[in-house]
Amino acid sequence: MSPSSKSTTRRSDQNGGRQAGRSALNPAAMSDTAHSPRALAVLLLVVFVNLVGFGVVIPLLPFYAKAMNAAPWQVTTMFAAYSLGQFFGEPFWGRLSDRIGRRPVLIVTILANTLAYVGLAFAPNIWIAMVVRLVGGFGGGNISTIQGYMADVTPSEKRAARLGLLGSAFGAGFVLGPFIGGVLAHPNAGQLGFQIPLFFAAGMAALAALGIFLFVAESRAPSAPGAPQPGRREAMSAAWSHPILSRVLLVTLVSTGAFAGMESIFGLWANVRFAWGPREVGLCFAVIGVIASLGQGVLTGRLARRFGESRVLTAGLAIITFSLFATPFAPHASLATVAVGLTAFGQSLVFPCVAALISRASPPDRQGQMLGLNMAAGSLARIVGPLLAGPLFGLATGGPYWFGAALMIPAVALALTIVRRTKAAA
Repeated sequence: MSPSSKSTTRRSDQNGGRQAGRSALNPAAMSDTAHSPRALAVLLLVVFVNLVGFGVVIPLLPFYAKAMNAAPWQVTTMFAAYSLGQFFGEPFWGRLSDRIGRRPVLIVTILANTLAYVGLAFAPNIWIAMVVRLVGGFGGGNISTIQGYMADVTPSEKRAARLGLLGSAFGAGFVLGPFIGGVLAHPNAGQLGFQIPLFFAAGMAALAALGIFLFVAESRAPSAPGAPQPGRREAMSAAWSHPILSRVLLVTLVSTGAFAGMESIFGLWANVRFAWGPREVGLCFAVIGVIASLGQGVLTGRLARRFGESRVLTAGLAIITFSLFATPFAPHASLATVAVGLTAFGQSLVFPCVAALISRASPPDRQGQMLGLNMAAGSLARIVGPLLAGPLFGLATGGPYWFGAALMIPAVALALTIVRRTKAAA
């Protein structure tokens, strides 16, 4: 490393985010700063703060929509609208982050979350709320960019563990967020009773964007001007022709559809079965967040190192299959919480293993784009899953759960073929 590069690195370490933008112009300094434990810790803290805001809103949405006299299908359509926005946003932002860097994309997308929460607080009717969710989903589609940052600064053999820590930060945000949302919401006041938690969520997102701006260094050098960037169609063709990427994307599509259908209808289901309101649903989601956080932060990395990502992925999918099938049979609210927590635990095994498998199978300059395609597949599933869950719930309260369990069976079969493929590639 040249003396000037070392000097830049020292200044960046001393001044944090004030030098982050300038260090992005110096690849050597940028790499040292982004790889530092402090940079990773700050990123995880920012993700946690952002997810606290996100966790505040998600459990409240069914009740927010009911305050506008929305039908069940309109409730689930609100969930689907956000996912539709993510379907287009994730590949766009992932590809852009490969080209210009992760940091500016993270700042813009998290600020978009802030505006979306404020817009939702002032939405005059359910249709405007759906449009706000759609735009917010596009602007906030940054999970693949965050995963790309972690992949940039992590050796391949440690990615499942690091991505598990990322998932743990997500889960921890869901511990505190739903609890705060349940406490701050006042459903008896109608739509106005949900404005305080929405403003709180907006504040958390703004704080996260500020944290990225001040303290998170860039993890990769921007592409040279005029460098060719493969388009979405070309990237999809490459992914579907790849023996591992194609199967992982299908697993994401099927398993996320099952999980999203359950998640979108859970508040209504719990209200019908156990007369739960926003407070009880928020506390249940907090329990789910604890389980998911511990699963991803403590267990997934260790299990992946011992058994391999593909085997842990298969086990997580099998757990989700069983728990979705069993949840409608829970005779008491406490057992329902255990069953849903088991679903969250299975998902905590699936999420980091999928991202690790994709990052291993993708070239470094296309990781953001391929992770974006994976998140787009998940977003498509989160469109279809809730749209199916609403009518199925109208036919039978357990319908979305049993349909989700049926969807998981081919996902498990696909995961078993990934195990064989990764063995052959080793």
